[in-house]
Amino acid sequence: MLTNGKIIKIVSNQYTVATDKDVLVASARGKHRFMGLTPFVGDNVIIDTSKKQIEEILPRINYTNRPVVANIDVCLIVSSLKNPSFSSYLLDKMLLQVLSHNIKPVICFTKKDLLNKEERRKILKIKKYYEKIGFKVFYNKQKWRLKRYLKGKTVSLCGQSGVGKSSLLNRLDSSLELKTNEVSKAMNRGVHTTRYCEIIPIKNIYFIDTPGFSALDLDLKKEEVKSFYPEFQLKCKFLDCIHVKEEGCEVKKAVADRKILKSRYDNYLTILKELSK
Repeated sequence: MLTNGKIIKIVSNQYTVATDKDVLVASARGKHRFMGLTPFVGDNVIIDTSKKQIEEILPRINYTNRPVVANIDVCLIVSSLKNPSFSSYLLDKMLLQVLSHNIKPVICFTKKDLLNKEERRKILKIKKYYEKIGFKVFYNKQKWRLKRYLKGKTVSLCGQSGVGKSSLLNRLDSSLELKTNEVSKAMNRGVHTTRYCEIIPIKNIYFIDTPGFSALDLDLKKEEVKSFYPEFQLKCKFLDCIHVKEEGCEVKKAVADRKILKSRYDNYLTILKELSK
């Protein structure tokens, strides 16, 4: 019997599919490999429930390769403020990754309670800047604000290992009891606790919990990067200005006038160098 379903979990070549009536573990037809189609968590599919086999992967609204998920309304970028230390560079790379796949990013800062007074003051300035340029920013303890904003959405969580993604889900639903691990003090990064992608429903929000990472590569041309910086949309002297050494660059002027956050511009230059290699 053929019916519609959604892939909610993948372990090796076993696909857990939820239908209106059941949740079952299925295999995928070999034709998908020949067509260059790999099933993703979040894929809407047609499944043969009697054979427990995925017959067809339906067209995707969007997808990302890292994490490997599809049909996302929001990507919740979880960024630790301490242990591991806050990295504006990694945050900006993740924003680029998400925006370049036509997915709405939302930032969630964790571990604010570990900051001293001066560190909190600096983070508040950073938070206000990202909000000013159009991003929604939450702290992980703003449980009810997060739930209201994410209501009815499919939400992918992404972030470096150890930033507190599983802890955030446990905070939103205490019955989950997801495993969390300590951050390595020697490496200043976390130990992977999520080993595979999985959709975790919390009332009317569908979270896609994904494995953390310690490195992130972008699939972009350096000329494309500037278009994903909302504060860079200024009228420079040259239309093809990439805001590095060009004469009459309004972006560089805005950085000098402190209208654009210098750390964000510095991250932009670093990313361009990486993409030029």
